[in-house]
Amino acid sequence: MRVLLKSLYRKRRKNESVTKYLMWIIHLWLGLLSSSIVFIMCLTGCLYAFKNQITDFSNRDKVYISPGSGKAMNLDLIQVELLKHSKELTSLMIPDDKGKSYVVGYRENNLDKSTYYNQYTGEVLGQPNVDSSRFFEVVLDLHRNLMMGNVGRQIIGASVLMFCILLISGFILWLPKKLKFLKQGLTVMFKAKFQRVNYDLHNTLGFYTFLMLFFIAVTGLYVTYPWVKNTLIISLGGSSIDNISKEKDSGDDAFGGLLEDMLQKQDEKKNLKDATSASVDNILKLADRHLPYNAVTSIELPNKENPRYVVIKTNRENFLGMMFPDEVTFDKTGVFKTKELFSDKPLNKQFTSLAKPLHTGEIMGLPSIILYFIVSLIGCSLPVTGFMIWWHRFRKMK
Repeated sequence: MRVLLKSLYRKRRKNESVTKYLMWIIHLWLGLLSSSIVFIMCLTGCLYAFKNQITDFSNRDKVYISPGSGKAMNLDLIQVELLKHSKELTSLMIPDDKGKSYVVGYRENNLDKSTYYNQYTGEVLGQPNVDSSRFFEVVLDLHRNLMMGNVGRQIIGASVLMFCILLISGFILWLPKKLKFLKQGLTVMFKAKFQRVNYDLHNTLGFYTFLMLFFIAVTGLYVTYPWVKNTLIISLGGSSIDNISKEKDSGDDAFGGLLEDMLQKQDEKKNLKDATSASVDNILKLADRHLPYNAVTSIELPNKENPRYVVIKTNRENFLGMMFPDEVTFDKTGVFKTKELFSDKPLNKQFTSLAKPLHTGEIMGLPSIILYFIVSLIGCSLPVTGFMIWWHRFRKMK
């Protein structure tokens, strides 16, 4: 026990600054406390990064189709074909790849379901494979709360906070005293002994992934702690959650637009109850006029909660090819109602709408997913290499 305690402490070295000495103590203690949880988070993050690709692969016989020389079916015809089988169309997901099938949402026997649909032949290809979905549900549950509910969520949150401090303290410890030692901190001496290689891997890989790991951790904290969400939203020019609640309760003008929109929807439900619905195909054409670019498109049909057609297109027409959602809505008869471009939103709302894809790496599609996978994999290695550095120190003291 005495040796163990001794391994968690050392005297301040000659010419070592107080800051670096304290950072060493903090880095060691927090690293040992959170290493296993950080490893699990990074590992599950690696697995979850390829969720969409693995799901598509497990359903490859339904997802990937041959367009041949055929033309995609009229959306109204798809709706009619479903009605013949007592299925009410509720949504459509239209990919931007002609070699991929549509995902059709429908309501049958008061249950919401979805299926892959060949838009060239009219063939219902079947529902998604549940095995991959269940697997990723377990992965996500582990990632969010260790499958322990709210207790696990708090453990994860505390560990992510520790990880943020570890990244900052690690960066401070990495900073070389003199410029001539910079190369040593940027390379791994693979020809050296194991302990040296392990130290270099921890030191160098930690430096190269510092910013990205910190960003991933902070965006993860965003969905865990309200105070982190408040801090980020306020720093980006928004209002805190508490202020928004107060404004809502006091009927402030900030919510005038929202209240007006809710009243309009109520009027639409009442006034257009018996009106003939616009065709889905016509809604898509109208949406394309407002959002004139080719992209992954989702269409949600009017329902009890929302009496409007909602069309969302994923805009990738930007320098980095990031996926920005643009939305346009129409009433039941096809009359234009609202248009919300991502580029027109204030910075805080842009961040809010992109928090999840920014955290998971889906923001730029496969290239960013691969990058996040590599960074998360390195994140997995840091607790391992860090523990081995401490374990070597502990064994030497025996």
